[in-house]
Amino acid sequence: MRSLPLPLALTARLSPVVVLAAAGWALSSSPATTPAAEDRTATQKTDEDSPSAPATAAASKTYAAAPAPCDGLSSKSIKDLVPGAKAAGKELPSTDSKVRRTCSWNALDGYEYRWLDVSFEVTASDEAAEESYKGRVADKSGGGAVPGLGDAGYSVVNLTTEDKQQTREGVVLVRASNALISITYSGSDFESKKAPDTDEINKGAIKAAKEAVAALEDGQKS
Repeated sequence: MRSLPLPLALTARLSPVVVLAAAGWALSSSPATTPAAEDRTATQKTDEDSPSAPATAAASKTYAAAPAPCDGLSSKSIKDLVPGAKAAGKELPSTDSKVRRTCSWNALDGYEYRWLDVSFEVTASDEAAEESYKGRVADKSGGGAVPGLGDAGYSVVNLTTEDKQQTREGVVLVRASNALISITYSGSDFESKKAPDTDEINKGAIKAAKEAVAALEDGQKS
């Protein structure tokens, strides 16, 4: 089968994104003034330092680093979403891999072309992530909320046409505590010149987002 040229719109995908450095929490305690207070302080410190002591709600929800993005989806999901692609994917270069990492899969199966990007980013705080999330949602207007996806989820699907070739692209944005997840899933049919329907692209992007959130939660937390 002869190779087919890809539309220009599919050759340039990701733009650099300014990321925020991860920061830890600073804890302080008041000095004790009596022996009894000292005893209570010592007991409290021992409990906090114990490996069996429960973590605080803030610490348990704060992510220290972006997980390995190419491990974020199962091989079965890659096979379903991007037929013909290698399950390992390809991690894209990052200016700071501790706070931002992206993996990409793409393949041409017959005349059907699919492209999937999964990106993780960690910010300095929940507040910083929320502000960034709101800005990104505003830039991707026309979509809607995705209930039950992280602390906040949003999806939007758009159709573009270049040289009579249609491409349909779905984007899912997720905020989970101080982490942000971005999914981009697109497809084209180079024989019919048509794009996959909206439902297929939207469901595929949301499926990838759910697995990416689970991978984030399973990873190391600060």
